[in-house]
Amino acid sequence: MTTAAIDEASAGSSTPAGTRIGWGLSALAIVFLGTDAGAKLLVPALMAAYTPPQLKIPSDPGFYRLLGSILGLCTLLYAVPRTAVLGALLLTAYLGGAVATHLIAGSPLISNTLFGTYLGLAVWGGLWLREPRLRALLPLRD
Repeated sequence: MTTAAIDEASAGSSTPAGTRIGWGLSALAIVFLGTDAGAKLLVPALMAAYTPPQLKIPSDPGFYRLLGSILGLCTLLYAVPRTAVLGALLLTAYLGGAVATHLIAGSPLISNTLFGTYLGLAVWGGLWLREPRLRALLPLRD
């Protein structure tokens, strides 16, 4: 089996401003997702009480603790640079489930349904701006 090495020089050099913007986007996503995970873990009954019934999510606090644990683990993996790509992949799956849930419930498209997509763009955009190996793997074409 052969492996391909990714040359960071061929990835295009990132400016310090681009790297800072990447870390800023990542930080915003981490704070938002971490806060959501924390709320699901610490006050699951309150989260269940404020969940619209049309989403058809169980109101069991244990279910919210499970969601909070999954989201917290994915966010933690994303926050650690060494495991950030794995975390981004797992967060993409989690957010895809949120988008699907809102789509099935008939939630407003721009504000509710696509909110997970906006977060996913922040997660991947931040990671792409701060990680030269990812830019080499997924380059923007002219």
